[in-house]
Amino acid sequence: MGTAVHGGPLTQLSSFVGRTDEMVELGRLLHGGRLLTLTGPAGVGKTRLALELAGQEQRSRHSDVVVVKLAPLTHIDQIRRQILTAIGEPAEDGAPRAPQAAPYAHERERLLVLDDCEHVLDECGVMLSELLPGHSYLRVIATSREPLRLPGEAMFSLSGLALPDVDGDSFLSECLRSDAVLLFLDRARAVVPDFQLTPENARHVGEICIRLDGLPLPIEMAARLIRAFPLAEVRARLDDRLSLLTNGWRLADQRHQSLRASLQWGYDLLNPAERSLLRRLSVLPGGFGLDAAAAVAAGGNAAKPGTSELLIALSVKSVITPCTDQDGPARFRLLESMRSFGHERLVAQSEDTETYGRLVTWLTQLSEPLHRETFIQPAMFRRLEEEHGNLTHALHWLIPGTDERQLLLAGALATVELSRGPADDTLTLLSHVLDRGIESSPYRSVALECAAALAGRQADYSTAMRYAEQAVELERGYDRDPLLGRLLLLRSALHEAHGDQSGAVADLRECLKIGHRLRDETLTALCLVGLARYQLLNGELGRAEQVIEEVLPLLSMRVSPRWLHTSLVTAGALALEKDDLPTAEAYFAESLRCPAEHTPGPADALQGLAIVAARAYRFEKVLQLIGAAEQLGPRASWGDAWWRERVDAARSAALKALPASRASASLEAGRAMRRRHVLAFALGSQAAGATAEDTDNLLSKRERDVTALVVEGLTNRQIAARMHVSVRTVETHIRHIRTTLGLRSRAHIAAWVAKQRAATVRPAVVSPADRGPLAEGAPLVRGPAAGTDRSARPHELRGVRRSG
Repeated sequence: MGTAVHGGPLTQLSSFVGRTDEMVELGRLLHGGRLLTLTGPAGVGKTRLALELAGQEQRSRHSDVVVVKLAPLTHIDQIRRQILTAIGEPAEDGAPRAPQAAPYAHERERLLVLDDCEHVLDECGVMLSELLPGHSYLRVIATSREPLRLPGEAMFSLSGLALPDVDGDSFLSECLRSDAVLLFLDRARAVVPDFQLTPENARHVGEICIRLDGLPLPIEMAARLIRAFPLAEVRARLDDRLSLLTNGWRLADQRHQSLRASLQWGYDLLNPAERSLLRRLSVLPGGFGLDAAAAVAAGGNAAKPGTSELLIALSVKSVITPCTDQDGPARFRLLESMRSFGHERLVAQSEDTETYGRLVTWLTQLSEPLHRETFIQPAMFRRLEEEHGNLTHALHWLIPGTDERQLLLAGALATVELSRGPADDTLTLLSHVLDRGIESSPYRSVALECAAALAGRQADYSTAMRYAEQAVELERGYDRDPLLGRLLLLRSALHEAHGDQSGAVADLRECLKIGHRLRDETLTALCLVGLARYQLLNGELGRAEQVIEEVLPLLSMRVSPRWLHTSLVTAGALALEKDDLPTAEAYFAESLRCPAEHTPGPADALQGLAIVAARAYRFEKVLQLIGAAEQLGPRASWGDAWWRERVDAARSAALKALPASRASASLEAGRAMRRRHVLAFALGSQAAGATAEDTDNLLSKRERDVTALVVEGLTNRQIAARMHVSVRTVETHIRHIRTTLGLRSRAHIAAWVAKQRAATVRPAVVSPADRGPLAEGAPLVRGPAAGTDRSARPHELRGVRRSG
């Protein structure tokens, strides 16, 4: 029989942590209707939140509260008898007696809590459809892993507790603002009373909560383990969490005694096709869209009813979670505990080898453009970024063998990592793959190319050149011009970094011939810009300027931010040599507007702006920019001595002009700036007039998400609840947003975003001679002017086609 709790105060034995905003919103929903269903995945705390809400109603509205636990019940007659008994109705067989409104004026409202409805959804639906229409004094809170789907039902989907912001300034402070961490601390102190959160252990506690997705049930179990294990060991053993987290409360339901039992309960409620798809999705730790899900499900039961319908069903049943923090097609993820359980079932069913094989085949098809095309398209690169976690997972599965596809997948992974910053682990992985003796694969040159680029980023030029030489020679043997052209560009850059001008120019000239032969505008334009840099170094300013003005508009529309950034810095350096400070400043500022995660780094542009500032006698800014450039690095990789001479001259002029104390303070202020604050400072007054694309650079991803929710009119508390962070974290983000964009209020943020959304014309870089003065803050981009002849092409590019 189910358990019914009648009338008396609802008192819990453990403290209730967090969920402040959820309690406010749930109270509003409950007062606005008569049926409220709390849904969410296993272990998210649906029951506890429902009881807290019922207790709040009991204390504030003097309602009679009754709780019926449905987990042991399976038959409609059992459910009917238990519910009728709980609300004081005769528990007769068959339908309940004719319902009526409260028979007496003093009749109090009754709040019925139905806990664990997911296995008896139809029976609960029938019963509530009979009771609610005539019992006007009755309200219901139900908990379930999926909605009841009844008329008038209000549904609230519950997710994990707020997690610490790993991008925050102080991880300890972020942990103290996280409800998930506060729950861990509360439960840990129940077994180790003197346990404290410290700078030394905060990272372990925060990572435990993050890896457990903020779910209260496993967090409580993990917290109680610190009596036996050090925090670092608990964190490390979460790889085997299903065997580790088995210490539920002694008197809890059987399915709450362990994490595995909780997940097994939900798994058993799925139909065979849903179980099959869940098992296969467990090989996708990086999330998935419909295409990835269909690829791993092919050939199994999951493919028969249609993968999209099954994804919808799993989402409704709180098995998979929609990713709401990104644009584009729908994407989902498995919470890590559910993924671990699904993977365990996959192995138990001996389906792992076949499923991983399908995953590798799909990722290989996705990565094919890397070895067939000169440059991958931005949309293709974004797809690889989305699959970063899955690429890593598939590659680790492949590495023990000799499958040649690991070379291509390693190259795809490195291509993404190159846009993100330091990637020491990826270079180690690539080197391991290359050393496995897969010599004859057509994919090998892609892996060599990426290994060379990663080694070059670490200033290990001998290793980088060794990899690049091998890749070039390999491609000459395959006679594949598109990839050979890209490899020659890379080797040219390595020659530049190593001070070998003749080698760099030779590679650029050979690459230019390939560009003409392929009729590839983009490759041709990049080669011309590279050659223009050497014309600049040799004092041939007129020829360099002609090339830059002709190819820059095309590059602004065709190439990745990495290549555009380099071209804009070259244009800025050329303007500096002509002593055209407004134009130089404009080009350097525009290079900083390229998405930061896709460029070699802002140091060269910051140094260029420092030179501009020195010639304009703004000496404090000179030293702040140089300090910031030293902190962010690396330096410009071309014309190193030529460029260093100009940067050193700017530094010397500033040090000579300023008192020693002010000069030292300016340098330290620049070195202490965080990246996005450096960019806001460097752009100066242009930040307030920033374009929508600029915010990708000036604001962190979390701050961009906050900005979007401010525009929707959400309060700080509502934003915190939506993003699963603390209110104080939201307040900090909004303060950073206002400071960075030069805005004074939330209303100004909303107005600024509205203005940017109205600007829908894709920009194209134009010559500084064709734009207004820099002092007006006009960006170095604009849409095509009326009457522009789009058929016109630079004379160097006549007769060649687009590269696609």
